[in-house]
Amino acid sequence: MAFLTVKDLYAEYLTSKGSVYALNDIDFQIDSGESLGIAGESACGKSTLGLSIMRMLLGGKANGKIIFDGDSLLDLSESQFGKEYRWKKISMIFQGAMNSLDPVFSIDEQFREVLKQHNFEGNSEELISDAIKSVNLDQNILKKFPHELSGGMKQRVIIAMALLLKPKLVIADEPTTALDVLIQAQIVNLLKKLKKEGMSIMLITHDLAVLSEIADKIGIMYSGQMVEFGSSEEIYKNPKHPYTKALLESIPRLRGSPPKYIQGNPPSLLEPPTQCKFIDRCPLAVEKCKHVPPKFKTNTGYVQCWLYDDEK
Repeated sequence: MAFLTVKDLYAEYLTSKGSVYALNDIDFQIDSGESLGIAGESACGKSTLGLSIMRMLLGGKANGKIIFDGDSLLDLSESQFGKEYRWKKISMIFQGAMNSLDPVFSIDEQFREVLKQHNFEGNSEELISDAIKSVNLDQNILKKFPHELSGGMKQRVIIAMALLLKPKLVIADEPTTALDVLIQAQIVNLLKKLKKEGMSIMLITHDLAVLSEIADKIGIMYSGQMVEFGSSEEIYKNPKHPYTKALLESIPRLRGSPPKYIQGNPPSLLEPPTQCKFIDRCPLAVEKCKHVPPKFKTNTGYVQCWLYDDEK
C-alpha cells in the first residue's frame, strides 16, 4: 500500500460570488521516503492541496479520499485528526511562514507553546535542542526574539518547528520564496538532508530547478487540476502536457534558446469551462480539446490531454 494516496480529491471554497472549485479530481500516490514536487502558476491550487491534506481549509471543504499510512484522513473526526495526526505525523511549513513568528515571545517560548498545544510530556529541552541542530542553528538562538534573526534564520526556525514532533510527512509550501540565493541553497540542502534521513517531503514551489534536486515524483497543476503526474525523470526529460512543456521552456538557461512566456491567463474558477482548461493558451489544441480530457496513462503516471487519446 502507498504511504500517501490522494484520489478523486475536490476542494471547494464558498465565496460571495459562488462556489470556487480550487481542486478538481486530483489523483496521485507516493511511497514512504519519497518526495513529491507540486508545480504550477499562482492560484492553480498548489497550496489548497497542502491545506486539504492538513485539513486546514478555512472557508472551504474537501471531498474525496486522502489515505495516509492506511488511514482515511477525511473520515476522521477533527478531534482525532488534531490529536493523532496534525503536526505529529503530518506537519506543514506555510507560505510566508518566516513572518508568522510572534514578535513578543522568544524562540524558546514559541517552541514550548507548540509542545504544550500537542500535550507533549517528554523531555522538551532535548527535543527542542535536536530540532534546532537539525536545521544547523546554534542553541543560543533560543534566547533571541524574531526581530533579532535574519530571514533565513527565521525560515529555519519555522522548519525546525515543523520537525519538532518528528512527523512522517512534511508539506513545504514555497519554503525558499523571498530568500536570497545563498539562503535558498541552505534550505534546499536541508530538505535534501531530511529526505536522505527517510522523511517524506511534499514540496510546493514555482521553482522547477529546485524540484529537480529534491523530488522523486512531480505533479503539474493548472487551474485546479493535476494535468500531469509522473517521475521527475520523465517530467523533465519527456514532458507530455503542453503546459508542462511551456513551464520548462520558461526557465532561463545559460545556453540555448531564451525563455518563453506563456501567453494569456488561466480561466476563472467561478465559471469553469466545459472543455480543456488550457485550450485558449495551447498551441496544439485540436477539436477534441473542446471537451474535458480524461487521464491517459504514461510510463510512470498520467497526463490529462487529448493529444494522447490514440495511445491509451
